[in-house]
Amino acid sequence: MPERTAASRLRLSGLCFLLQILNILLFAVFVRYSPESSPGQCPPQLNCSRRSQDSAFQQPRFQDVHIQVLLSFGLLLAFLSRYGPGSSAISILIIAFAIQWAVLIQGFFYFFLNGKIYVGAQSMVSADFCTAAVLISTGAVLGRVNPVQMLLLALLEVTLCSLNEYILLSLMGVSDSGRSLSVHTFGAYFGLMVSRVLYQPHKDKRKREERQDTGHQRDVFAVVGTIYLWIFWPSFPSATTVHNSAKDWAVLNTYLALVASTIATFILSPVLSEESTPRMVQIQDATLAGMAVMGMAGEMLVTPFGALIAGFLVGLISPLGFKFFTPVLHSRLKIQDTCGVHNTHGLPGILGALLGTLLTLLATADTHGDRLEFVFPLVAQGSRTVTDQAVIQLCALLLTLVFATLGGCLTGAVLRTKVLRCSPDPQHKENAVLWEVAEEGCDPRASGKELATSTLV
Repeated sequence: MPERTAASRLRLSGLCFLLQILNILLFAVFVRYSPESSPGQCPPQLNCSRRSQDSAFQQPRFQDVHIQVLLSFGLLLAFLSRYGPGSSAISILIIAFAIQWAVLIQGFFYFFLNGKIYVGAQSMVSADFCTAAVLISTGAVLGRVNPVQMLLLALLEVTLCSLNEYILLSLMGVSDSGRSLSVHTFGAYFGLMVSRVLYQPHKDKRKREERQDTGHQRDVFAVVGTIYLWIFWPSFPSATTVHNSAKDWAVLNTYLALVASTIATFILSPVLSEESTPRMVQIQDATLAGMAVMGMAGEMLVTPFGALIAGFLVGLISPLGFKFFTPVLHSRLKIQDTCGVHNTHGLPGILGALLGTLLTLLATADTHGDRLEFVFPLVAQGSRTVTDQAVIQLCALLLTLVFATLGGCLTGAVLRTKVLRCSPDPQHKENAVLWEVAEEGCDPRASGKELATSTLV
């Protein structure tokens, strides 16, 4: 028994060691810094459309995106008071690993030449995007997976997310600068499918208790996370835009959608609940929804009132989703969505993709001017009509949902294996990070309990 306990406590550290050594070896063999960042000197064998963004890249843009991922998403995972410290710690672990792994996987797709991966500043921004999708997925399974499972989820999701993004952006020519599809939609439904595969009926009682666990700590995390969202998120959809004018559109449309979705929450939340004003977590959800809906459409909208309308509508849909959709997901589809990613990322991501498809149909040289070349380059070149591009945008949504569904089911099946379901020794309370996992198949000394507190080491 002591040997089994020691092995359980060392599982995470051993996996971290193996994965980090693997990353170091792969970086040593394949990864090199790009010798030239100028698009005019980009070798034709590389994907120059992505590398050319480095030429206009500025340090503040990377800082905004990275702070957004580290602080905003990391703090948003501190959803319930019993999970706050543990989830924040694990989010940093996920970020640290996922960025390295994403640089490698995306490098093979985009920057591979003569047996080497040539990375630049934009590589780090793209890795942050992929990491954000992983953090969204973890919000759906928070409290029901242990740190080892979280790390393996990141390993598999980064790979599938990068493949999905490569198919959409490079092979299909989809316009999705703010990643409504490859970050918000993929991350949400990937996590929801993992949650469905991991569903355990005996958790129902605990989940009812969790809904009442909305103490002071949760609001504090929500306040800080929401402030960082307001400050840094507009750089998120604009970080991949090549042209400055397109960047301006993305920033302004995102801000307008943000403020409209927040107002919508103050309109609807008092109607749906007994509180006179929304809680801070509800404002946080509205902020996320308003920004997710602008992921694809941010650089396409040509009028400010369009962004206000889109933000207002999605701000209404998010609280309605928590009131009506979330109970259905749990009772009928057996999907436990701890952080409500379906309402804050999934539905807004789908709506953003549908809005982007509609705006694609309305795109003309008169409305976009020279921006058409940067938003829809194939349309500007005459290779496609706007109808063809709109059909492709819509097909990209369906493909993303398929990838997320199948990938989530596969990942959930891996995480359900008996050895991964075992929690570390529950007797070592001093090491606890309040991370609850099912004990099925674990130490028989704890078999009388439904849930146990796991440890990091």
